[in-house]
Amino acid sequence: MSQRIKRAFLDTEDGQILYRIGGEGEPILLLHMTPRSSDEFQELMPILAAKKLVIAMDLMGLGDSDKPSRVYSVADYAKTAIALSDELGITKTSIFGSLTGAYIAGEVAVAYPERVEKLILCNVVGFDAEEQDKILKRYSQGYQIKEDGSHLMEQWLARVNYIGNGELNHRCVLDDLKCFAAPVYPGLAVANYCLSAQERFRLIKCPTLILSGDKALEPLEKVGLAKAENQSWLKEVIPNNQRIQLEGGNLWMVNQMPEEVLKVVVDFLEK
Repeated sequence: MSQRIKRAFLDTEDGQILYRIGGEGEPILLLHMTPRSSDEFQELMPILAAKKLVIAMDLMGLGDSDKPSRVYSVADYAKTAIALSDELGITKTSIFGSLTGAYIAGEVAVAYPERVEKLILCNVVGFDAEEQDKILKRYSQGYQIKEDGSHLMEQWLARVNYIGNGELNHRCVLDDLKCFAAPVYPGLAVANYCLSAQERFRLIKCPTLILSGDKALEPLEKVGLAKAENQSWLKEVIPNNQRIQLEGGNLWMVNQMPEEVLKVVVDFLEK
């Protein structure tokens, strides 16, 4: 049975953060990929909230959270996750992070180990220096508004091969448009962090599930932003890890395969 999910805002010194919350019981914080928002968990939250207290936040600079006044680091985003936990009176939580959100989740586990119960790192993509440079250039410039409106169709077509012409593509485009004409702050944070992540993630002590879709790398490989040979580091550097790969899963599998993701998450949290 699904649960109602409510929305609220957290005030910070750099602006407001939108978060969604529902359910009761042991908490789990959900952190989304770039350039999405907590809408990435729209399908998962109501069914997961039947078993857990589920919280998801829009990372600053994306969704309905404010844009920060400076380029945030992954450490800054980790602090906002702790600030939200403090606001909600949560002393220890499990964290599910998707790509960008997984890098942030890992940093929370390293910087605030006493605050993290278990960690689920979903579709973490490793990058090299060449790819880091491409991401920094792309996200520093951000998406540009074009006078003839052609940017709208460009965004619509960007993912259509992977998620189709339906409602999910529409929701992804809405998220894109909310970060137009500004740097894409969480993307810059991860680009600045990704090469040091291997050493940082060696410090993760909590039980960790590495979750991926078997097709997650395809859209990034096609645009030259990820190489298959750079993807083994995660399971090598985290000592206490379990690994699951979902067949048919891609970068949008949390939306497309919520029941499958739910089963994996609940099994890991409750064992």
